[in-house]
Order: sequence, then C-alpha cells, then structure tokens
Amino acid sequence: MSASSHLFQPDYAISPGEILEDEIRARGIKKVDLANRCGRPIKTISEIISGKTGITPETAIQFERVLGIPAHVWTNLESNFRLRLAKKSDDETLVDFIEWALVFPINKMVEQGFIAKPKDKVDSVRKLLDFLGVASPLAYEKFLLENKVAFRRSPSFESSPQAVAAWLRQGELIGQDIDCQPYDERIFKEALKKIRLLTMKDPDIFVAEMTTVLSSAGVAIAFVPELPKTHLSGAARWLSKDKALIQLSLRHKSDDFLWFTFFHEAAHILLHGKKEVFIDDTKTRDDELENEANSFSENILIPKKEWVDFVARHTFSKVAVKSFAKLQRIAPGIVVGRLQKYSLLPYKSNLNHLKRRFEWTSE
Repeated sequence: MSASSHLFQPDYAISPGEILEDEIRARGIKKVDLANRCGRPIKTISEIISGKTGITPETAIQFERVLGIPAHVWTNLESNFRLRLAKKSDDETLVDFIEWALVFPINKMVEQGFIAKPKDKVDSVRKLLDFLGVASPLAYEKFLLENKVAFRRSPSFESSPQAVAAWLRQGELIGQDIDCQPYDERIFKEALKKIRLLTMKDPDIFVAEMTTVLSSAGVAIAFVPELPKTHLSGAARWLSKDKALIQLSLRHKSDDFLWFTFFHEAAHILLHGKKEVFIDDTKTRDDELENEANSFSENILIPKKEWVDFVARHTFSKVAVKSFAKLQRIAPGIVVGRLQKYSLLPYKSNLNHLKRRFEWTSE
C-alpha cells in the first residue's frame, strides 16, 4: 500500500504524531529504526508521537526522505495541530470574559447585521473581538483608554461606551469599504453644494448620490441605525489623513433633523481637527466647536439673510413655508424644523405633515 493512500489531510486538525505512528506501524517500521534512519534520538521520535515535541521543518525533510511523504504535509499537519491547541486555549481564556461581552447590546447587533448570531456565550466574545478588530478584551479596554480624549464630546459615550463603540465600529467598517479619492477640501465644498439640492429627493436616490459625490472628495458616508442607550444622531472623524467619515443614525427619522445633522457633521470635517471623534447627540455639551458646526449647518441649508427676511414677515402658513422652501431649493420640512427650533412654530404644529419621515428597511 502506498504512502499517499495512508496519509490524508482532513478538514480538522489532527496530531501529526498519531499520523506518524499509524504510518510506521503500517510499514512495519519500529520507532528505533525510524530514529536511526533519520539520525534522531529515539526520545525525539517518541515525543513527536506523543505530541510533546513538534515536527520541525528539518525533521519534516528527514521524514520525507525516509518515508517518502512530502515535507510540507508534515509541516502543515504540525501547524494545524498547534493552531487547534492554541484556539482551544484561547477559548478557555474567553470564558473569563463572558460577562464583559454581555454588556454589549449583542441581540440588537445581530438584528442589525453587525455580527452573526453567536453559537454560545464564548462565541459571543469571539465574534465581538472579531467585529471590534481587537485581539482581546484587554486590548479593547486599552484602546478605549488611549482614545478617551478623542471621544470626549459625547456624554453618551460615558454612559454606554460599549454601545457607542459598536455603533462607531460599524460605521468605520462601512467607510473602509467605500473607495474614496484622497481628501480635497475644494471638492468637498462643491460636494456639499450638490448635496444641498438633494434634500427633496427620496432616500433611494439621495443616499447613492451622496455616497458617490462625497467619495470623490475623500469622504465616506455611513448610515447606521443607532443601538440601545446610544441616543446618537451622528458622528464625524478621520479614518486616515486622506479619508474622512460622516456617520448618521437617522435618530429622529425626519428630513429636517437628518439634513441638519449631515451638514453639522460635514462642518466638523471641513473646519475642525483630524484627531478628535465628534460624536453628536441631544446631550452634547454646548461649546465653541459644536456651535460653529451648528451655525455652518444652519447657514448652508438656509442662508442667514434669507432666513432673517423670511422670519420678519411673521407669516408661517403652509403656502408661505412651501413657497420659501421652493425659493431656497430645499425640502419644506427643513423650514418647519427651523421654525420649531426657534419657537416660531409649536412642535405639534399642523405643518408637521410637511416633514418627510424616513424608516430603516431590512435588505
């Protein structure tokens, strides 16, 4: 019987020592004879068979010459076996971090497609680490500690860091998959002008067009549903020195809030530093950078002079709002939202029907 018919490479890891023992037994070769023909001590052969010693590349070459079985077969068996042992040891370590994993909103992450459904609690830890892109929970905690300053702008991060980190990570993964040209400020400014004209379009149109226009300027955009306890509307950060990311949650599901948030995040990219992660929610503290982003968003949607002139008329009927929105070439819901923000219309206004509502759909 030939060696090739004896030796096979299964889809699971198996001790190369077991294979070796079966092989020499089938050939009627004693361990001492194999040791002598390989020029190795009998102790080494015995330890290889028992799994106490691994098969080195040098030993694999010797086995090839003596047994006629290619050296790469032995090294592959050895590598697979050691990897299986390492994974088993890793799984035993992961058991200690089950409680750590349960702090994350795993069920919601599965529902929203962030991760596949775990097979068990240990698999929950494993899938979270794969998703977060870290080797261990300790590495994750170190990452958060080192980036605490970058995340400083959101109280939500302090109250639910795991949910916020998971939401940000999903946006990062989406952004990484979007091919972008190197960031160009001039092209980005032109892109914002084009996107302003999309406020009256349907999501199935404006999402694709925004992605294309922004990518040409070096900015990726990710629409990611919020997770429980995050209360996030959007975020802005740099994935690299040449690529920025704007992430939106569609938290309030109305067009006025969506577009205000988008241009608010765009302001962070355009006007502010590359080292911080701007996480914006309803509790974000009032500070200079946030106020600057708010002003930018307001002015690009409705220029200040036009807004002042419109408000001075004190006529906020349906006809007046729609007429002004048409003149500004923006969605009327944006005008309604602005009037409500400055208490010129009640939030339970009969003009709320002018706001467009968006809902997440499963693909």
